[in-house]
Amino acid sequence: MKLLLLSTPDFFVEEDQIISALFDEGLDILHLRKPDAEPVYSERLLTLLPQECHKHIVVHEHFYLCQEFGLRGIHLSSAHPAPPASFSGQLSRSCHSLADLPTSREGMDYVFLSPIFDSISYPDRHAAYTDEELRSATRRGIIDRKVIAAGGINADTLPRLRDYGFGGAVVLGDLWTRFNIHSGLDYKEVIAHFRKLRKAAG
Repeated sequence: MKLLLLSTPDFFVEEDQIISALFDEGLDILHLRKPDAEPVYSERLLTLLPQECHKHIVVHEHFYLCQEFGLRGIHLSSAHPAPPASFSGQLSRSCHSLADLPTSREGMDYVFLSPIFDSISYPDRHAAYTDEELRSATRRGIIDRKVIAAGGINADTLPRLRDYGFGGAVVLGDLWTRFNIHSGLDYKEVIAHFRKLRKAAG
């Protein structure tokens, strides 16, 4: 099962070092999401990362970065619902309803479905689906390898996602809460925990 990582919404000094180290550890895809930032800061981060990392990065805003830096693709959302004209790279999208999933995935390489479990980063976001709803969606082919689970992903919940038939999982709070972006310097705990997540993902 693929393991994806969603960036923190804020930039911080050690970010390029941590991201580069995570790719060295086997991170499949990084989703770069900085909703309130000027594009120049994303440009700077991408410039600091080794060029071989670029092909594993998907952007959520400032879609021109995809072509400029040779990135993997772009991610659509309610804020940015359509790709640029003549875009031909990888496309993904966010979806928050099993009922909307069949139409949301049309033309997409994969789709985020959330929240699968209670969110770690946003305490007011709770699991939206029961165990039986997810299993039923898998039996009916609504959940398959092109659906990526999001929301409350950690080492304990990852094995359950394989049973549901998800093609991967996107991690946010479980990893980034292990590093203080304002004062942290040592990110060994982040790397060690990522190894645990990789093992749980299989």
